[in-house]
Amino acid sequence: MKPLATLLRSALLVSSVLVPPMAAAQEARPALESVVIYRGATLIDGTGTAPRAGMAVVTKGQGIALVAPVGQVPAELARGATVVDASSLYVLPGLIDTHVHLATVPNRKAEEALLRRAVYGGVTAERDMAGDTRALADLSRSALLGEIPAPDIYYAALMAGPSFFKDPRTAASAKGDTPGEVPWMQAITPATDLKVAVALARGTGASAIKIYANLPADLVAGITREAHAQGFRVWAHAMVFPATPAEEIEAGVDVLSHACMLAYQALPVKPTQYHDRAPVDSARIGNPDPILAGLFDGMKRHGQVLDATVRVYAEGDKRWAGQPNPPGSYCPGELAARITAQAHAAGVAISAGTDGETPAADAYPALHEELELLVHQAGFTPLAAIQAGTQMGARALNLESRMGTVAVGKLANLVFVAKDPTQDIANLRSVVYTVKRGRRYNRADFRPIAPDEAGDVD
Repeated sequence: MKPLATLLRSALLVSSVLVPPMAAAQEARPALESVVIYRGATLIDGTGTAPRAGMAVVTKGQGIALVAPVGQVPAELARGATVVDASSLYVLPGLIDTHVHLATVPNRKAEEALLRRAVYGGVTAERDMAGDTRALADLSRSALLGEIPAPDIYYAALMAGPSFFKDPRTAASAKGDTPGEVPWMQAITPATDLKVAVALARGTGASAIKIYANLPADLVAGITREAHAQGFRVWAHAMVFPATPAEEIEAGVDVLSHACMLAYQALPVKPTQYHDRAPVDSARIGNPDPILAGLFDGMKRHGQVLDATVRVYAEGDKRWAGQPNPPGSYCPGELAARITAQAHAAGVAISAGTDGETPAADAYPALHEELELLVHQAGFTPLAAIQAGTQMGARALNLESRMGTVAVGKLANLVFVAKDPTQDIANLRSVVYTVKRGRRYNRADFRPIAPDEAGDVD
């Protein structure tokens, strides 16, 4: 391991590219906070409640100033405002993808193209689940200030056991330095000073620590305690190998990713290393499963969010068609959907994360596929799927006070669609315009991803 002084210098170097929080807020705020009235839309507010027709959403600068029936907009607020006729449209909170990887292999042109497609496709925030934070910090700043059309980006600094860092992806994300020995990708051992490790992770500008793999339960618990003591969130794979889902839940991590990893709790023999994990045998998992029911009780008790990523397992089914336990995803899509359905029925908060992207030629980002899978495979109602892609995404980010629902005081993050998504979730693909922090992105202006922008990022 590098000496502490070297790590601290690395952390300061990464931090130096970030805009101080107050300065960023000041720069991002428009000089004149213009008022825009989106008049007459049917409101789907993200809370799971029924749509309300004939509503006005009034934005002022970057925020929502009023949500009310059209006839209740005060005359003084309307005076001088820009009025947009939205009477034929449906308005929802901006969508949130809680599992992306923008900069595993940094490629600025490709990253900007994916982000452009996302925001024009209704996505206003993304949770990046570990990559090169040097690149992510710069992307996040550009997105925040409106220098590029993009959702806001909230990213993680990774922690794992030393043996994990043989993974070639870590070399790409730490290029120029040593994976496991940089502030955004730290190898954790019993000798690690966790107070310093967490402080180094925070210095990257990350929103949370991602606990990835190859750590025992006591270190998962120790990282979580120290992170929370420093006011920092903890996101984790739902099985850390050897730390089990039950041990992570009791450690108090804030968000668990990948529904099918929960199934390892029900297996008689549990893998101890991430790269040596065996496929999950669906026949061993009940429907519903009593062991998983215990996990879901624990998640509700701790207020944890499940970032289910049903799509990644469905993609595995396509890639390894005909094999009963796909070796790439380690779990059939049917089982991932079934576990997600049981968690949802048990009252666990489910967010919509993709962990992958649609091909560059596709018109919409992968989040639409995740929402459709929640409905068609996991049994969610369209309203519940919308809630997973909005309010629960904000909960995963610990930003419910700022986004995720259409309410006064929240960011003006909105998506307007032409067709009713509560009747068919695929109607979310009828985006007319997206509003992010008060700035409007008209779908008619969307420029598809060009061949020279379609490089690899993850």
